[in-house]
Amino acid sequence: MPAPQKKAIFCLAGVLSFLGALGAAAAIGTQLWVRARILCATGALLVNASGPELEKFIGEIQYGLFHGERVRQCGLGGRPLQFSFFPDLLKIIPASIHVSVILFCTVLMVFSLVGMGFFLYNAFGSPYETLHGPVGLYLWSFIACSCGCLIMILFSSEVKIHHLSEKITNFKEKTFVFKTHSEQFVSSFWIILACSLGHLLNALLIRLAGFRCPFAKPKDPAAAAGAADLMY
Repeated sequence: MPAPQKKAIFCLAGVLSFLGALGAAAAIGTQLWVRARILCATGALLVNASGPELEKFIGEIQYGLFHGERVRQCGLGGRPLQFSFFPDLLKIIPASIHVSVILFCTVLMVFSLVGMGFFLYNAFGSPYETLHGPVGLYLWSFIACSCGCLIMILFSSEVKIHHLSEKITNFKEKTFVFKTHSEQFVSSFWIILACSLGHLLNALLIRLAGFRCPFAKPKDPAAAAGAADLMY
């Protein structure tokens, strides 16, 4: 492939890596990971609420990795409450999983920036070491993509398997019991998916530029010929 086209491909990959770093940073700092509707089960049971009346007992919660906000609804109108994961909720949430999600988000952001630097270095510089060249480009893209996948798996398990929304809403509640009515992942969670796909696309761009994946070694023609001779 001509050098100008390779430069254009590496520049495009560098831009995608930079956008991945910005996306990871934005996702870390926002409260837009999960949005859920929470039913005040105790209040609804006391008055035997159903149909339109049940809406008076359904509040909302929205949170990210550090902070969140919930609207408490128990039949007497909504009351917004702010909460923080650190240090308030560490005793009730799966702290090791939550901290791991934050850690992998940081690694994703760092390796996105590293990948951007090396893509631009390959576009405009003269790489002379293995990790500066195609091997490094595949490696940084693979690490960043893997981190994005781990973030989604860990956070999904924290929310769905460990019932994170219910644990948050029932924190320090002595009178009412809250249950999850509906729950969905929102923009920041899907930004992480977009970052992972962006790094996967970067690996395809490297291949498009004419560099084979170094982790899949081609067969040695000489060895193959020798093996064929032994069969005769």
